[in-house]
Parts: sequence; structure tokens; C-alpha cells
Amino acid sequence: MAEIVVAAENRTETGKNVNRRLRTRGLIPGVLYGAKREAVPLAVSPREITSILRSKTGENTLFDLEIGGSRRRVILKEFQVEPVKGHLIHADFYEVALDKPIEVKVHIEVTGTPVGVKVQGGLLDHVTREVEVSCLPADIPEKLTIDVSELEMGKAVRVGDLKVPDKVTMLSAADLVIVHVVAPRAEEEVAVAAAPVEGEAVAGAEPEVIKKGKPAEEGEVTAAAPAAEKDTKEKDKKGDKGDRKEKK
Repeated sequence: MAEIVVAAENRTETGKNVNRRLRTRGLIPGVLYGAKREAVPLAVSPREITSILRSKTGENTLFDLEIGGSRRRVILKEFQVEPVKGHLIHADFYEVALDKPIEVKVHIEVTGTPVGVKVQGGLLDHVTREVEVSCLPADIPEKLTIDVSELEMGKAVRVGDLKVPDKVTMLSAADLVIVHVVAPRAEEEVAVAAAPVEGEAVAGAEPEVIKKGKPAEEGEVTAAAPAAEKDTKEKDKKGDKGDRKEKK
């Protein structure tokens, strides 16, 4: 791999206004950290850093920062992007020593179609997509690959199943699940919930209502019945009053 050199400028001022002026010049703020050095504020080109992030080695790419005529071997420590447009707005770097191991995260690439998916109708669920390892800077693997073709329903591939290069030490727990094949439970639960149970009313069904003008069946009391009963009582009252008058 060709040696990568990124030009960087020292920053003596900080703050939002300074950062805004940097971006107007096509630069972004950054900070260089080191094990036995003070943090150094820098300004770098976002295009060059973005190009490194998009390379095969991505965040684990080793490259040189050229500052005032001297070079420092670094790796990306952290970076920030603008949430809407995704533009790089800040980058932090960590100076490494080629003879001392460092801790980095490495991406896991899953290959093959599991038997549990192809034959048994399950779903492949990705749980862990990267692991943490320790190694010398020059020995950082681009990725760790695992074939899941033989993975059956209900089975899982764990970190302990990964094949790690001899010069790399795994730091993530061996029992950490990377992928597993699960039954499509969500679809089954929806189907069961949608099926009506014998003797129960179907969800969403409305009770039958006697509509206006519908003739009452034998034994039914219609909405007009209370009114008719009221009229009968009033007539009875008037009849009683008339009888009392005649007696007088």
C-alpha cells in the first residue's frame, strides 16, 4: 500500500468563529493526541480524511500527518460528521509507535447463506458487527471474515468462532454473539393474533342495531314503546280526575 501523507496546520485559536473561518478555507479542525505528548490542535483537509475513511482499511488506516516539515505516524481516533448532509466537520488523530500494540475495532464480514435460512425458513440476525483487538499498528487486519453457511436454526456464531491472525489478540468476550438464526416469530404472532378464537367476537365487528323503521320481532320492545306507555298513563290520569268531578 502506498504511503499516505496528509498536510496539517497548527491551530493557535479555537472557538466557533475560528472553525467557521477554517471551513471557509476548505479545512476542518482536528486534534493530535499521543501517549506522552500534549494534545496539538490542527487543521486538515476534510477531503483527504474522507478518502482515508472510504479506503479498505477505513478508520484503521495508518498514515502520516505532516506538520511544519515533520511527520507523525497516526491513526484516526474519532471523527464527527454533520448530521444532515453527512459532511466531515472534525477529526481527532492518535500518534502510534510501530513497536507498541494498540487497541482498535475491526469490522466483521459475514459470508454465505445459512442452512437455517435457506432450508429451515429462519432469519439471520446480526448482533455484533465489529470486535476489539490488540496488535501492532502494522498488523491491524482490514476485517475478520466468517462463513455462516452451516449455521442452523437456533444456532449462533460467537466471537470465539472467529479465526484471528497469530499477531492479533482478541479483546472482545469469546461468548459474544456475532450472528444467529432465529424463527420469524413476529410474522407468526401477527398471524395468530389475527385469527378469531371460536366463541369470541371478531375484533372490529359491530353489534347489530335495530334501524329506524325496522319492524320489531315478536317479544321485542321498540323505541316507540316508552312513548306509547307515557300517553296511556296520561289518559288514565285524566280519566281519574273526571271521575272525581262527577262524584262531587
